[in-house]
Amino acid sequence: MKNRVSIHLFATLAEFTPANAENYPLSPGRSVQDLLAELDVPLEEVKLIFINGIKGELSSIVRDGDRIGVFPPIGGG
Repeated sequence: MKNRVSIHLFATLAEFTPANAENYPLSPGRSVQDLLAELDVPLEEVKLIFINGIKGELSSIVRDGDRIGVFPPIGGG
């Protein structure tokens, strides 16, 4: 049985957002890194990861119902 997660890719990563991002199927036991690889997101462009509003890591295991937010490095002036 697949887990269902919500994926939010921000700024320059938004182009990798799948059409079913609000209800994305993912096999149990998969990490954020596995998820991003499935979506072809370049890992070198990933700076911040949040899972349910809490800072996560590439190695964090994704669970059913999780909300995942991924941000690239943000520049400013």
